[in-house]
Amino acid sequence: MRRGAAHVGNAKARIQVKVLGPVGLEIDGVPVRLTPLTTRLLVRLVAAEGEAVPVRQLRRDVWGLADEPRHLAQRNRNEVQKRVLELRRALDPGQDGTAARVLRTEQQVTVHGPETAYRLVLRPEELDSARFVTVVRSSLLAPPATAAHGLAEALSLVRGRPLAEVNGEGFAAPFIRRLTTLQDSARRELVRVQADLGRPDLALPVAELIARDHPDDPEAARTLDALRATLRARHGAELLRHSVPLPGQRADVVIVRGDLFEQTDANLVVGFTDTFDTETDQDIVISRESVQSQLVDRLFAGRRRLLDEKLRTGLRTVEAVGTESARAKPRGRRVRYPVGTTIAVPVDGRRVFATAYSRLGNDLVARSGYADLRFSLDSLWASVAVHGLFKPVAVPLIGSGLARVTELDHGQLVALIVDSFIGACRRYPALTPELRIVVRPEDLATTDLSAVEKRFHELELIPDQ
Repeated sequence: MRRGAAHVGNAKARIQVKVLGPVGLEIDGVPVRLTPLTTRLLVRLVAAEGEAVPVRQLRRDVWGLADEPRHLAQRNRNEVQKRVLELRRALDPGQDGTAARVLRTEQQVTVHGPETAYRLVLRPEELDSARFVTVVRSSLLAPPATAAHGLAEALSLVRGRPLAEVNGEGFAAPFIRRLTTLQDSARRELVRVQADLGRPDLALPVAELIARDHPDDPEAARTLDALRATLRARHGAELLRHSVPLPGQRADVVIVRGDLFEQTDANLVVGFTDTFDTETDQDIVISRESVQSQLVDRLFAGRRRLLDEKLRTGLRTVEAVGTESARAKPRGRRVRYPVGTTIAVPVDGRRVFATAYSRLGNDLVARSGYADLRFSLDSLWASVAVHGLFKPVAVPLIGSGLARVTELDHGQLVALIVDSFIGACRRYPALTPELRIVVRPEDLATTDLSAVEKRFHELELIPDQ
């Protein structure tokens, strides 16, 4: 038992009695260890809800002993008084008068004559069940947002079954029944208000608890099914979503199945070779199936020269690294730019970030590798930070096409993109509100996202990594 706590001046001990789960007593935030009998005494007095309990009743409920003859009554009182004294010392280690206020001795007139009784008087802030009841009752009458906050606060006080040590005993049954009934009402109302507020993700865990505790309740099952359906519809093509856990950041990483060019609310990233070729005639220089070809058809209505003009405008400020001869490279463009070069192409109020991550050989085969791709991504984020208009950025599985980075599979490519983005968030605090990695449905089976999940789990454990 905690003894000898020092209190400055007339400061009173701060009492916390916890019965919403395993019973506990804290004084000034420090747990106090009680003997089993004294714990049962505390529980019995709490269950009386402020009413005085006679010594004779305490002997029956706490010690489990039947009434004894009158000549043994003094022994009864002595045993009870011993535990009461232990509880008082625990409640008032600094002997500042707290025990006299909290644990009171009274005399009751009975058919057997005067009898000593004990009453536990705790303020709502000193007893978790009283705080729980007060907050829940006020929240049940509050507007949705206020109710959600209050109900969540109240339910956070619950650590298990109320009065777990005496669950099933007659003296505790009414008290436990009222608390569990109110807890159930609080849970159901929290599910309702969170759904009303458009937060099915916050309502779902509570609905799961209700369905677990009431397996035969059809209403609980229907509510749970409806929430899950709402979330499935909301997520739609979404496969993964995590927030970047860095101070001062407001950026999400989202992985979706779908089509890059259907991300109409986002800037797009399109990979190019170091020559920025766009010619798709006869599938010789650039494949008609490539993302570059789709860019021409879907955002520029097939007007390749318009895209070429915008690329040339952006490349005017970039120093070329060399020019091939017509003999060495008879087809396609011959001016080469550094790998990592990124051009922000304006299109209908957003940007297409054309980034060179591979080298187009004179044999018209594009080649790239891990180092080239990582460097290109790092350069991409620098351009996004300047030209991205703080819009979401949609990226395909860059490196998985005809210029395939052969040392990385699809899952590793996703992890590389994410890791590069997280590093960029440290360098550019206002980079983008959302990185959206778009995986084609046909690539899903070969895209293992476990490495990305592991990376975010590590970041959550070490936020300042």
